[in-house]
Amino acid sequence: MPTSPFAPKTALDRLMLPVDVPTIKDAEALVSRTEGRVGVYKIGMELQFAGGLEFARELAADGKKIFLDVKLHDIDNTITHAIRNVARMGMTFVTLHGYPKTMRAAVRGLADEGNPALCLLGVTVLTSMDEDDLVAAGYRGPVADVVAARAKDARDAGMGGIVCAATEAQKLRAILQDELVIVTPGIRPKGSAAGDQRRVMTPEDAIRAGSDYLVVGRPISKADDPGAAADAVVAEIESALR
Repeated sequence: MPTSPFAPKTALDRLMLPVDVPTIKDAEALVSRTEGRVGVYKIGMELQFAGGLEFARELAADGKKIFLDVKLHDIDNTITHAIRNVARMGMTFVTLHGYPKTMRAAVRGLADEGNPALCLLGVTVLTSMDEDDLVAAGYRGPVADVVAARAKDARDAGMGGIVCAATEAQKLRAILQDELVIVTPGIRPKGSAAGDQRRVMTPEDAIRAGSDYLVVGRPISKADDPGAAADAVVAEIESALR
């Protein structure tokens, strides 16, 4: 099986920090306090609507790896053109919901740009959702089955990776092998509160389960010393890789 060109090379590469703050000033402060201690900065919806898209572009121009977490889902033509523009922004990762048509349209958009180094990530099932949430949304079957089906769809569409809970990583690694990277939110170092996440795992256990990238937010961003908190997570990752 081919190895993904987006596979991380170091323990530091594997740590993704969400910049989930209300203002650009707050974002600048968080980036400053974690400079060189985080592999990827994730820009999500909260900051996007406060000038975060331009901030993401500036960080990328400064040489930082940026994960644009937009979770795109729309008609094919809109997705194709949106992905073309994201590629031109210099992003490293971008998310879209893991529906087959949406993912295929995104892959076409990337191909139109000459397949630049942008990893398209299909979101399987949000880590804040459980079985009851899926049933309420009209889905049948256990969460694990829905996640596995969307992972296979992502592979067949030619995506760069998927987003899933770390609790599902081991099963999906067996399906995807090394073809796609696995990004796992809901990571909580030992002793951290789960918050609004339902399917959580520690950094060390997530890596051993097969996760490539770990999204660790509040345990770092809300810490008294975010840089030191990031260092501690990287140390856990390194321990799991030995």
